[in-house]
Amino acid sequence: MIDTQSAGSAAPTSCQPRSAQEWTRILLNYRTPSNGRSIFEIFVTFVPFAALWSLTWAAVHFGYWQLLAVLWLLAAGFLVRLFLIQHDCGHGSFFRHRATNDWIGRALGVLTLTPYDTWRHAHAIHHSTTGHLEQRGIGDIDTLTVSEYKALPWLGRLRYRAYRHPLTMFLVGPAYMFLVRHRLPAGMLKCHWTGWFSTMATNLAIAVVAVAFIWLVGVGPFLLVQLPITLLAASIGVWLFYVQHQFEQTVWEHSDDWSLQDAALHGSSHYDLPGPLRWLTANIGIHHVHHLCSRIPYYRLPKVLKDYPELQNVSRLTLLDSLACVRLTLWDKNRQKLVSFREAAA
Repeated sequence: MIDTQSAGSAAPTSCQPRSAQEWTRILLNYRTPSNGRSIFEIFVTFVPFAALWSLTWAAVHFGYWQLLAVLWLLAAGFLVRLFLIQHDCGHGSFFRHRATNDWIGRALGVLTLTPYDTWRHAHAIHHSTTGHLEQRGIGDIDTLTVSEYKALPWLGRLRYRAYRHPLTMFLVGPAYMFLVRHRLPAGMLKCHWTGWFSTMATNLAIAVVAVAFIWLVGVGPFLLVQLPITLLAASIGVWLFYVQHQFEQTVWEHSDDWSLQDAALHGSSHYDLPGPLRWLTANIGIHHVHHLCSRIPYYRLPKVLKDYPELQNVSRLTLLDSLACVRLTLWDKNRQKLVSFREAAA
C-alpha cells in the first residue's frame, strides 16, 4: 500500500483524460487512515459542539434570546460534522480497524439520532446502485423519469409533486426522517434481526441521554436547545445529500449502459463550497471522489484534488449553482439530464 503522502508527491501528469476505472485504481493509494488524525478530528468537532450546546442552554437560562438563532445554527453545523464522521466510520475509512469504526459510529448515532448499523446497510446499497434506474429507492431520493411521471394517475403525480416540493424535501422530510422514521425504519421487518437491534439499541441510548439532560436542565430548556439544533442539522444534511446527486448533468442509466465507476464519477457532484463551509461539512462536497473510493478518509480528499487538479472541474457546483438544483425533479432519458416539471411538460 502506497502512503497518501508519497502518492501525492509522485502524482503523474497526463494530457489524456482518464477513465473512471483508471481513477478508481489511482485513488486506492489514498485509503489508509491515520488514527491520530481521526482522533483529532473527533476532538475538534465534539468539543465545540458540546461548548455550543452549553452556550445555547445558557442563553435560554439567562434569557439571551437574541443569541439563539446564531447558536442553534453553529451547533447544527458541528452536529452535521459529527454525522459525517459517523458516515466515514460506516465506510470503514475513519480508523484502521473495523470494530473501532463501528463503535465510534454507533456512539455518534446517539447524537445524530441515526441507528448506525441500519443506516450503514442502506448507505452501502446507495453506493453500489447510484445512478441505476432499475435499482432506485434505497438510500437515495426518489427520482422518476419523465415517462414514468406522465404515466401516473393525477393522484400519483400530485403525491410526487408534494414529495419533491422544497418545503417537504428540506423541512418536513428531514424532521420526519430523523425524528420518526429512524426510530422504527420502514421495511425493517424484512431485514436481518441486526437492523431491529441497531434501531432499538439506539433508541434506548437516546432515551437515556435525553432523560439525563432533562433531569439536569428541565424538559423545556432541553427541547428549546436540542430540537432546533436537530432540525437544522437534519435539513442541512438532506440538502447536502440532495445536491450531491440531484444536479442537471447527473447520471441515470439502465442496466445495459450502467457502470458503477462512471455513475460514481459523473453522477456525483463536486460541491465546491467556501473554505469554512468545506471544513464544517467535512469535505463531503468532494463527492465524486468519495463515490469512486469510499474508503478515503474525508481529511485526505483535498489532497486528491491537489494532486489531480483535473478532478476539480468534474461535475462542479458552486454554492450559487446549487440553488438552481431545487427545481430539478425528473430524469429526462432523451436529453440525459434532470429537468423541472415545467421543462417536462414542454
